[in-house]
Amino acid sequence: QVQLQESGPGLVKPSQTLSLTCTVSGGSITTNYYYWSWIRQAPGKGLEWVSSISSESSVSNYADSMKGRFTISRDNAKNRLYLQMNSLRPDDTAVYYCAHGSGDYWGKGTLVTVSS
Repeated sequence: QVQLQESGPGLVKPSQTLSLTCTVSGGSITTNYYYWSWIRQAPGKGLEWVSSISSESSVSNYADSMKGRFTISRDNAKNRLYLQMNSLRPDDTAVYYCAHGSGDYWGKGTLVTVSS
């Protein structure tokens, strides 16, 4: 059974940088030809796709509002995904989830609050 767990600092100030980690267990992040994604949900809003990275290459994609600010990456040896978020804004406040591209596996999410 594949399990995903997000972790990272919960509170940062506007314009600061924060990195999230998604640790995957029960399966390799390099198999099955799927993408791995970060998705967020702001308070009172729906799910918003943030970024995805290929399971087999460095190909990645970003939502328009995250391009140039966020960077997705992975460490195959550690079976982890990362999301580095620069120039954070208050509207980046959300619960951030990592998920397998099939949609079958999600982490429980980690809350990121951007506030002065």
